[in-house]
Parts: sequence; C-alpha cells; structure tokens
Amino acid sequence: MTNTAIKVENLSKKYTIGAKASDSLRETIIHKWNYLSNKTKSNYEEFWALKDISFEVKQGEVLGIIGKNGAGKSTLLKILSRITEPTSGRFVMNGRVSSLLEVGTGFHPELTGRENIYLNGTILGMTRKEVKAKFNEIVDFSGVEKFIDTPVKHYSSGMYVRLAFAVSAHLEPEILIIDEVLAVGDAEFQKKCLGKMGEVAKGGRTVLFVSHNMQAVNLLCKNAILLNKGHAISISNSQEIIRLYNQEIDVNRTQWHGNEGDDNVRLLETKVSAVEFFTDNNIEIQIKYKVINPVSNLVVGFHLMSEFNYELAYSIKGDYDLNNIVITETGTYTEIFKIPSNTLSKGNYYIRIDLGIHDIKFICKGHGDLKFYIMNKNQIGCKYPVQDVKGYCSLFRSNWHTETIL
Repeated sequence: MTNTAIKVENLSKKYTIGAKASDSLRETIIHKWNYLSNKTKSNYEEFWALKDISFEVKQGEVLGIIGKNGAGKSTLLKILSRITEPTSGRFVMNGRVSSLLEVGTGFHPELTGRENIYLNGTILGMTRKEVKAKFNEIVDFSGVEKFIDTPVKHYSSGMYVRLAFAVSAHLEPEILIIDEVLAVGDAEFQKKCLGKMGEVAKGGRTVLFVSHNMQAVNLLCKNAILLNKGHAISISNSQEIIRLYNQEIDVNRTQWHGNEGDDNVRLLETKVSAVEFFTDNNIEIQIKYKVINPVSNLVVGFHLMSEFNYELAYSIKGDYDLNNIVITETGTYTEIFKIPSNTLSKGNYYIRIDLGIHDIKFICKGHGDLKFYIMNKNQIGCKYPVQDVKGYCSLFRSNWHTETIL
C-alpha cells in the first residue's frame, strides 16, 4: 500500500476574464461563440490561477501552503476538495477528505448544529454510531452547546467556524484541508485549533494548511509550498519557505510616517536604521510623537519579533510606578534606542511599536510597525539566532536617548 496521501501532477486552472455567467443554455452558447470568434476574441483575456503545479504529500504530513493574496492558494484547495475542476493536470487523494475552506463549508443553513454534525459525518462515510461516539467531544470543543439545536443560519461567523472546525477535526478524515478560516475565531479559539491540528498530525492524518500566520506554519508544518501568481516558486522546509515569502513581500520597511493616536498624543514617525544592516553594526530605533496636552505616565517602547512571530526582546521607556506620577509636557519628542552590534544574528526581524498610558490603555497599536533584514558578517557574539528561538523573551537593557522640541 502506498504511503502517498496526495499526488498532484501539472495541475492548472484557467479562467476567462470578460466572460459572464449565463442563466440559459442559449446565452451560454452565444458567449462561447463570441469568445471563439476572431472578431470578438480580443474582448476576452485568459487568466491562469494555477499553472503546472506538482507535488506529493506523504501520509501523516502537514504541508503548509503560503503566498500573497491572489497567489492561487484557495484555487488549489478548491480543486483538491473537488469544488471546481482543473483545466488540465491530475491529482490523486488516497483517503477520506474533509475541507474547511470558508465559514460554514458543508453546512446546511436550515439544519441545526446537531443535524449538521450528523450530515457531515455521513458525507465522510461514517455511520451514525461512529458520529455519536464523537458528538459530545465535538460540541464541547466548539463551545456552542447552548445553541446546538438552533438552525445554523442564526449562528454568528465565530460560532459557525468553531463548529465547522470541530466537526472537521474530530470526525477523523484521512486528509484534512484547511484554508485561512482560523482568522475568524478569537485568540483563545485559534490556540485551541492549533493545538488540535498538532494532535491530528501526530495521529497520522494528512493536513494541507493555508495560512498567513507564519508562526502557525512554522509550528505545524515540516515542509511548505510558496505560490506566486499561480506558480509554485519553491517546495522546501517551512523555515526556508517562510524566509522566501518574507523577501517576496518586501521585507524591509524601515520607515513609517503618519498621524495616529488620540486627542492628547499622536504618533508621527518611526524608523530603524544602521550604517549597513549587518550583524556587526549598531541598530538604531527612533519613535517620534507629539504630545498635544500634558499626559501622565506615558509609555513608549517596542517589541522585537523574529520572522516566525516569536517575541525576542522588548524595551519600554517610562515603565512607571503608578504611585509616582510622571507628567510629559506638550511638545514633539523623538525617542532613540540603540541595539548594540553583534546582538542580532542573520535573519528577518519585526518591530512592534508601543505607545500608551501605563496600565491604562494603548494610544497606538498596529501603527508604526517596522521590519528589516540583517545580513551575516560575523556570527561571534550574536545573541539571537532567530531560526532556533521559539518564544524566548528578554528585556533589553535601557539604552534610550530623548530629543525634544517644545
């Protein structure tokens, strides 16, 4: 018996831009005739969503599929899930397949959660007795037990995806296909899903996993495929594919300009700079902001993240004791932090900016973030070999300098 779960050979999918869906056979024939006619063929354009994709997945392997929006990831999964047919090429799936490509995939909106669980089990070829044995576990994992006898058309998107994932993960298909649906759930549920997917993989089932969460891909997938404009750019170990993906999406974003914040404080500019981005050069981080009205216990800082989204270090200027109130007066400030040479090793890094009031609120979150790539020149003294670090976090020694324009 073969140990290959999925085999894809020269898979391609072509769409015709300019062609529109028709409600009748007559309209379909007319549109087809117009497309084939030399007089009007120029009004149509062929678009290859996938072109000559080939790969194999062994039984029990978790394969990541990553790429920018429009790379062809969802098209590939829809073909493998038999939702759409390929234009050319072939594929073989050895085992029962369960797909979770979007919220509510495979659910009938008029049926209750309970009925949909049994329906999905039947589609997978399971008996009612087999589904019943898993029923309580599915409901408990999904957290929708209070609404299990309510038609799913009344579910929120979060309830939909929780139940859909629980069904797909617990009804034991040999092959599980998952698109970026976990983004719908909250952080706690996403963590549960990742843990369950790890259990699924250890149980010997095969998983195809599409995600923009590089930390999840790195944790779950030994190997991955990078897609770009319908082509498979590379198939390799997940860490190498993640590096290629980061380079493809423009790794270096060393400056940010904006005007984000509230009525009291505005973030104006962030910047990361070096003489050259080599391991033996100092790295300087600048955070420029404007205080419109005096504020108490203002906190400014950053978190240093690896390319796999692990926190490596952080530094905060103004980590105050609430019993000792410090007032920041009106003015424009630039906070400068220096990371000494030979601290960081070769790799991609992200900087997440913090601006807020100590123990009270964030003023800016998700604004001003930066990313940069450090090239290797001398490994000696490098503290953070990011390819090996998984969750280690250290507080940088304070190394701040403030420039003020009042």
